[in-house]
Amino acid sequence: MPGAERPHAVDELDARLLRELDESPRVGVLELSRRLGVARGTVQARLDGLVRRGVIAGFAPTLDPAALGYTVTAFATLEIRQGRGRAVLDHLRAIAEVLEVHTITGAGDMLCRVVARTN
Repeated sequence: MPGAERPHAVDELDARLLRELDESPRVGVLELSRRLGVARGTVQARLDGLVRRGVIAGFAPTLDPAALGYTVTAFATLEIRQGRGRAVLDHLRAIAEVLEVHTITGAGDMLCRVVARTN
């Protein structure tokens, strides 16, 4: 369909916009428009579209755990009793040191990335 937005398509302007944001995450819309050579409204519309489609998941800062005193990073594989996945996930969400949890296949059920101040 002409004009239909393909959910995973990123054209050249979107790609340039994403590169600029990756290199300078704190840059404003006006500066982005200057760097890309397009109107401010175009940049804002593109940003809104990328957010709406989930290409840009958020604008939060990326934290460095080591700079916060969490110098140890570990990956833990969890084996959990069948049917308990939701309860385990809810419990893990309450632990600040658990940064990521992924459902996996193979020997384990979940893979967690955790940080700690010491071993």
